[in-house]
Amino acid sequence: MPTSLDNGRRSPRKLLQAVARLVTRKRTQATDPGTDERVAVVATLVPGSRERAAQIIARGAPYGLKLAGFQRHSVFLADEAVVFVFEGSQIEGLVRDLVNDRASSAEFAVWAPLLQGTPVLAREEFFWQAGQSE
Repeated sequence: MPTSLDNGRRSPRKLLQAVARLVTRKRTQATDPGTDERVAVVATLVPGSRERAAQIIARGAPYGLKLAGFQRHSVFLADEAVVFVFEGSQIEGLVRDLVNDRASSAEFAVWAPLLQGTPVLAREEFFWQAGQSE
Protein backbone atom coordinates (compact mmCIF):
# COMPACT_ATOMS: atom_id res chain seq x y z
CA MET A 1 0.00 0.00 0.00
CA PRO A 2 1.38 3.48 -0.88
CA THR A 3 2.52 5.76 1.91
CA SER A 4 1.54 9.41 2.25
CA LEU A 5 4.93 10.37 0.82
CA ASP A 6 4.21 8.56 -2.44
CA ASN A 7 2.94 10.72 -5.30
CA GLY A 8 4.33 13.85 -3.61
CA ARG A 9 1.96 13.70 -0.61
CA ARG A 10 3.28 14.30 2.88
CA SER A 11 2.46 12.89 6.30
CA PRO A 12 0.50 15.29 8.54
CA ARG A 13 3.58 15.91 10.68
CA LYS A 14 5.82 16.68 7.69
CA LEU A 15 3.12 18.88 6.17
CA LEU A 16 2.90 21.00 9.32
CA GLN A 17 6.68 21.19 9.60
CA ALA A 18 6.84 22.50 6.03
CA VAL A 19 4.23 25.20 6.76
CA ALA A 20 6.05 26.16 9.98
CA ARG A 21 9.30 26.58 8.02
CA LEU A 22 7.51 28.80 5.49
CA VAL A 23 6.30 31.27 8.10
CA THR A 24 9.66 31.48 9.89
CA ARG A 25 11.51 32.73 6.82
CA LYS A 26 12.47 36.39 6.69
CA ARG A 27 9.58 38.71 5.88
CA THR A 28 9.71 40.68 2.65
CA GLN A 29 8.84 44.00 4.32
CA ALA A 30 8.39 45.25 7.84
CA THR A 31 5.02 46.58 8.96
CA ASP A 32 3.85 48.34 12.07
CA PRO A 33 2.77 45.94 14.84
CA GLY A 34 -0.84 47.23 14.80
CA THR A 35 -1.27 46.96 11.03
CA ASP A 36 -3.34 44.10 9.66
CA GLU A 37 -1.39 41.91 7.26
CA ARG A 38 -2.52 39.13 4.95
CA VAL A 39 -0.74 35.94 4.05
CA ALA A 40 -1.86 32.93 2.03
CA VAL A 41 -0.86 29.29 2.19
CA VAL A 42 -1.30 27.73 -1.26
CA ALA A 43 -1.48 23.96 -1.64
CA THR A 44 -1.95 21.66 -4.62
CA LEU A 45 -4.74 19.12 -4.29
CA VAL A 46 -4.34 15.47 -5.18
CA PRO A 47 -6.36 14.87 -8.38
CA GLY A 48 -9.95 13.95 -7.57
CA SER A 49 -9.91 15.33 -4.01
CA ARG A 50 -11.79 18.62 -4.57
CA GLU A 51 -15.12 17.24 -3.32
CA ARG A 52 -13.57 15.97 -0.07
CA ALA A 53 -11.80 19.32 0.37
CA ALA A 54 -15.15 21.12 -0.04
CA GLN A 55 -16.65 18.91 2.67
CA ILE A 56 -13.83 19.76 5.07
CA ILE A 57 -14.15 23.49 4.35
CA ALA A 58 -17.94 23.37 4.83
CA ARG A 59 -17.37 22.36 8.47
CA GLY A 60 -15.60 25.66 9.12
CA ALA A 61 -12.30 26.28 10.84
CA PRO A 62 -11.41 23.52 13.33
CA TYR A 63 -9.71 26.02 15.63
CA GLY A 64 -10.67 29.26 17.37
CA LEU A 65 -9.65 31.93 14.88
CA LYS A 66 -10.62 34.88 17.05
CA LEU A 67 -8.93 33.42 20.12
CA ALA A 68 -5.80 32.83 18.03
CA GLY A 69 -5.71 36.56 17.15
CA PHE A 70 -6.83 36.48 13.52
CA GLN A 71 -8.96 39.30 12.14
CA ARG A 72 -10.13 37.41 9.04
CA HIS A 73 -9.68 33.99 7.46
CA SER A 74 -10.93 32.67 4.14
CA VAL A 75 -10.37 29.57 2.07
CA PHE A 76 -10.44 29.52 -1.72
CA LEU A 77 -10.98 26.22 -3.50
CA ALA A 78 -10.18 25.45 -7.13
CA ASP A 79 -10.21 22.12 -8.94
CA GLU A 80 -6.51 21.59 -8.32
CA ALA A 81 -5.63 23.89 -5.41
CA VAL A 82 -6.72 25.23 -2.05
CA VAL A 83 -5.68 28.64 -0.71
CA PHE A 84 -5.90 29.52 2.99
CA VAL A 85 -5.82 33.29 3.56
CA PHE A 86 -5.15 34.65 7.04
CA GLU A 87 -5.38 38.28 8.13
CA GLY A 88 -4.32 39.95 11.35
CA SER A 89 -1.63 41.94 13.11
CA GLN A 90 1.81 40.31 12.92
CA ILE A 91 0.21 37.58 10.80
CA GLU A 92 3.21 35.35 10.26
CA GLY A 93 3.62 34.90 14.01
CA LEU A 94 -0.09 34.07 14.36
CA VAL A 95 0.10 31.43 11.61
CA ARG A 96 3.31 30.00 13.10
CA ASP A 97 1.68 29.78 16.54
CA LEU A 98 -1.38 28.07 15.05
CA VAL A 99 0.73 25.49 13.20
CA ASN A 100 2.91 24.84 16.27
CA ASP A 101 -0.07 24.40 18.64
CA ARG A 102 -0.52 20.65 19.23
CA ALA A 103 -4.32 20.77 19.51
CA SER A 104 -4.76 22.90 16.39
CA SER A 105 -2.14 21.06 14.38
CA ALA A 106 -3.90 17.74 15.00
CA GLU A 107 -6.90 19.18 13.17
CA PHE A 108 -4.75 19.81 10.08
CA ALA A 109 -4.14 16.07 9.69
CA VAL A 110 -7.39 15.73 7.74
CA TRP A 111 -5.75 17.70 4.89
CA ALA A 112 -2.62 15.56 4.54
CA PRO A 113 -4.12 12.88 2.25
CA LEU A 114 -5.58 15.59 0.00
CA LEU A 115 -2.46 17.65 -0.57
CA GLN A 116 0.26 16.98 -3.09
CA GLY A 117 3.74 18.35 -2.60
CA THR A 118 4.65 21.09 -0.14
CA PRO A 119 2.36 24.09 0.40
CA VAL A 120 3.85 27.48 -0.43
CA LEU A 121 3.49 30.76 1.39
CA ALA A 122 2.28 33.73 -0.68
CA ARG A 123 2.92 37.11 0.89
CA GLU A 124 0.85 40.10 -0.08
CA GLU A 125 2.62 42.33 -2.58
CA PHE A 126 -0.25 44.66 -3.50
CA PHE A 127 -3.46 45.72 -1.78
CA TRP A 128 -6.07 48.29 -2.75
CA GLN A 129 -9.20 49.36 -0.89
CA ALA A 130 -11.92 51.82 -1.83
CA GLY A 131 -11.33 55.18 -0.20
CA GLN A 132 -7.56 54.96 -0.54
CA SER A 133 -5.70 57.31 -2.86
CA GLU A 134 -4.70 55.64 -6.09
